[in-house]
Amino acid sequence: MGDLELLLPGEAAVLVRGLRSFPLREIGSEGWNQQHENLEKLNMQAILDATASQGEPIQELLVTHGKVHHEASIINLLETVFFHKELQKQAELMQFEIASKALSVLRYITDCVDSLSLSTLNRMLSTHNLPCLLVELLEHNPWSRREGGKLQQFEGGRWQTVAPSEQQKLSKLDGQVWIALYNLLLSHEARARYCFTSFAKGQLLKLQAFLTDTLVDQLPNLAGLQGFLAHLALTETQPPKKDLVLEQIPEIWERLERENRGKWQAIAKYQLRHVFSPSEQDLQLQARRWAETYRLDVLEAIAPERPRCAYCSAEASKRCSRCQNEWYCCRECQVKHWEKHGKACVLAAQGDRAK
Repeated sequence: MGDLELLLPGEAAVLVRGLRSFPLREIGSEGWNQQHENLEKLNMQAILDATASQGEPIQELLVTHGKVHHEASIINLLETVFFHKELQKQAELMQFEIASKALSVLRYITDCVDSLSLSTLNRMLSTHNLPCLLVELLEHNPWSRREGGKLQQFEGGRWQTVAPSEQQKLSKLDGQVWIALYNLLLSHEARARYCFTSFAKGQLLKLQAFLTDTLVDQLPNLAGLQGFLAHLALTETQPPKKDLVLEQIPEIWERLERENRGKWQAIAKYQLRHVFSPSEQDLQLQARRWAETYRLDVLEAIAPERPRCAYCSAEASKRCSRCQNEWYCCRECQVKHWEKHGKACVLAAQGDRAK
């Protein structure tokens, strides 16, 4: 699985076979945390394999053992956690990052648009009108902003300043949207199912203003999209379609409600006692397990770029000498960040000494 291995092939298979679902009351329990750590190890190993062009052994194991998990319920649970005002900014940043990753997943789904089920394709094209939604995303460009007169883009889970020489370069999220549009509008199956009403036509033709020579040079396939839009401009619009499509409705939320009806207070009391009231020993044990899971050599190998200062986000070259977890660009930033970092730093250091 590559030169740097976090898991041996046999270990990965054992972890995949051991994946299971948990009752709602056990979310955050020791067993749940252990599985979360196992998933993180599998995720990091999958990134290492992809970086080393070693195929997709983790994906093959997940498919072989039928362990592809749906994490929507956990994402919904996070919404109830981040209610405190001090955590609101962190919650918003996390939601934005989840949305950006969902956009990347959506783009990969459109790569297989011709093999999608009829109900899935209908939801994408008719229920949610995905092509028009993607046009709106390009118009509003939420992953770019101006701060202090400087252009910033959301990359790698944080906002980063873009150098003037790089401002014409296509961002990763822009690229995902354009590829998704290309896949949807140039797919024979999708075009046959999509209704090009006057509204849809007007929205899609807005793309012509964005398709500059600079953009097409970076994504040459978009020349085909240019040709399609030129043809669409001369095409008569269609009346709304009235196809009858039978769909299978997701039942995850209904199942959670059915299984836990009348148990919400008991679950809350159990969680308060067993999950939200950890002892000092529990915290030290968890810190030690996290240190073992997030090995620095692996994290550095899968990091997409050089580390950034935990206080000011500038490129960093100095690491906290006590816990080795945070990076800083200078001593001044480290001192300013200590109020926030101190407690976690002490726990991590105590966990290392207890090994």
